[in-house]
Amino acid sequence: MIDIKVPTVGESISEVTLLKWNKKDGEYVERDEVIAELESEKATFEVNAEQAGVLKYAAISEGDTIKIGDILASIDESAAKPEKSEEESAKPVVKFESDNGAEGKKAASSAPVTSVPNDIKASPVASAIIADKKVDPKSVKATGTAGKILKEDVLAAIANPGKKVFGGAELYSRNVRNEKMSNLRKTISRRLVEAKNTTAMLTTFNEVDMSSIMEIRSKYKEKFKEIHGVGLGFMSFFAKACAVALSEWPTVNGYIDGDQIVYHDYVDISIAVSTPRGLTVPVMRNVESMSMADVEKSVVELAGKARDSKLTADDLTGGTFTITNGGVFGSLMSTPIINIPQSAILGMHKIQERPMVVNGQVVVKPMMYLALSYDHRIIDGRESVSFLVRVKELLENPEQLLIGKDPVKTLLEL
Repeated sequence: MIDIKVPTVGESISEVTLLKWNKKDGEYVERDEVIAELESEKATFEVNAEQAGVLKYAAISEGDTIKIGDILASIDESAAKPEKSEEESAKPVVKFESDNGAEGKKAASSAPVTSVPNDIKASPVASAIIADKKVDPKSVKATGTAGKILKEDVLAAIANPGKKVFGGAELYSRNVRNEKMSNLRKTISRRLVEAKNTTAMLTTFNEVDMSSIMEIRSKYKEKFKEIHGVGLGFMSFFAKACAVALSEWPTVNGYIDGDQIVYHDYVDISIAVSTPRGLTVPVMRNVESMSMADVEKSVVELAGKARDSKLTADDLTGGTFTITNGGVFGSLMSTPIINIPQSAILGMHKIQERPMVVNGQVVVKPMMYLALSYDHRIIDGRESVSFLVRVKELLENPEQLLIGKDPVKTLLEL
């Protein structure tokens, strides 16, 4: 019998929460199969079976808080692997399901295939009614097995036009639900309040004309992906622009530690990533030394690990500056909160066409508002505004990202 213990996931972390069991109690598991998912105050992670055998739960349920080193489960490695039954080995028989006999068969043959999106399951009769009455499948509350939409569900939606069901509850519901706050959400809550209470936070705004960057992306995105195997997004431009500006304004890249200011001769940029369980902020190391392709690959890798709950403590540790992009959710302007102990955070927003005056003429430009929240204890107004103006200059003149200077001025040694 082998005991599976809760692993150490960080120096300051003493307890975690059991999110869910991936295998059933008494089920046979193979070596390295994921048996459970745990959540610390920083991230979620998986626990694998150390040997093949029969899994036996400890006295722990999903949602329980457990200590590092506690026994999570045990595996009986001496147990024989069960053989598959004839029923399990046989291929499943695929059938068309209908609500009522002949009518269902008729609807199955006549209903258009594209009437219901592939990610929405509906019976043939329901599909036919949806297509005929042009009902939005997402507005229908499914009551069938495994979330399947039945004929009665569609008819109920038609009988109550304009009434959307809230979270699957019945109409005119007054239900209230209590749900335990996760460790990750507790940490987010604590750190945000701590940032507001312990820093002299202020926000300065500017706007950037995204025409040049959008032109570059349009012109080179296919070639870039062909050569580097990754798409050319906006984050690489912003990360490189911030790296250049941070080298020129080192206080924005530092933080206060007691009665000292800690400066960094490198740029580790934290990128805010939203996941179903909450906000995580993984770190890209040495952005000042990265190429554009390196940045894009790093963003894809970290976002994927965040989505799949694969981030490690090292992925979330450190960071000298943070970039957050509320624009992907449609935010036009916001005041981001500093990611302590850092001293500044840059907020990207939605690109929106707006009328701008250029040389006395009104022209339409793709504009983005930028917001820099900073700790006024260490960063003065001149530094914060100058930093943001420099980022704006680099984004509107991307050729300067190569050497950090205006090529013509460099040529003329100005």
